[in-house]
Amino acid sequence: MDNKEKIQLAWTEKGQDVPLNSSALSDGTLRFICLATVLLQPETFMPSAILIDEPELGLPPFAIITLGALMRARAQKHQLIISTQSVELVNEFDVHDLIVVDKVDGASVFKRLDESLLAEWLEEYSLGDLWKKNLLGGQSRHLLEMPCLREEPS
Repeated sequence: MDNKEKIQLAWTEKGQDVPLNSSALSDGTLRFICLATVLLQPETFMPSAILIDEPELGLPPFAIITLGALMRARAQKHQLIISTQSVELVNEFDVHDLIVVDKVDGASVFKRLDESLLAEWLEEYSLGDLWKKNLLGGQSRHLLEMPCLREEPS
């Protein structure tokens, strides 16, 4: 490649001689590589906050689980703000990791889940199952009165 301002990626599959460039990879594979690159970059290049919108798009369930593990590890030292539609990704986190956002009268309202109110549910269901059943908020306005949600202090 002659352009020194661009990076060219190529992979060689085990047992094959011909390298694959990025045009031979699926959208999901490319997306995972990009997300992993952001989450695994050296500490000196890491921003203090990372925002990712729907990282699960195009990824198979196993890749979502791996991505969740990378996010949890990186979140130990850096703020991650992730929006998701993925039950599999929600299942990779604990109740205290999540903040549910609902829109009320045109404004975003941030609420942290109350783990004590969810404890009995979580004995039988995963966090993702509860979200899928529309019991955590973040999906429908009528859920704002759910007792498992409490206001975040300002």
